[in-house]
Amino acid sequence: MQAANTSKIAIIGLGTIGQVVAKNLVNNNRAVIIADRNLDKAIGFATQLGSLATPSSIGEAIREAEVIVMAVWFSAIKELFYQYETLLQGKIIIDPSNPIAPNQKGGFDKIIGTDESAGQINASLLPKGAKLAKALGTLGAASLAHAANQQPASVLFYATDEASINEAVENLIEANGFVPVRVGGLDQSIRIEVLGDLHEFGALGKTVTVAEAEGKI
Repeated sequence: MQAANTSKIAIIGLGTIGQVVAKNLVNNNRAVIIADRNLDKAIGFATQLGSLATPSSIGEAIREAEVIVMAVWFSAIKELFYQYETLLQGKIIIDPSNPIAPNQKGGFDKIIGTDESAGQINASLLPKGAKLAKALGTLGAASLAHAANQQPASVLFYATDEASINEAVENLIEANGFVPVRVGGLDQSIRIEVLGDLHEFGALGKTVTVAEAEGKI
């Protein structure tokens, strides 16, 4: 695998989070492969982003990249793991998903147990040799876009059981224009998912700087 700061990055899914992450990377002069179930959407968005963005099918994006950002709904990740199991073996998988779904009141409800986390559930389903980090999902899309590359810099928290991928994950977060702060292993990922104490849409309630994050971990 390439060094963390030169690893090829693929974003799977071009919803609001996927689009913002891709834009942040390009704005910070990082190349990115973008893929969506709708290839025409990927082609059109890559054209908007310019030469640093390469459109691709999902399978080819996974094959080409070392770091795979699964910017899809939580319920779709299991399906992608199954469909692309062989191609995902040995990859670094970034999981920004939140285990929520729209309710009839115009809001969102958690769709797994109160004490369960998307990070731990997805880790239990990983293809052979793949390594997972919970990251890029601790802020809403608007904050992920507007707080990038600001001074003082805002924090993006992450969690992983695999110390060997810390550098790659932190490089990805830095390339998005944020300061990476590890909260621990995946048993802490519930804290950085929606409703968690370190999520914008939880007890944290806002973006925070490194100084403001101290004492909260």
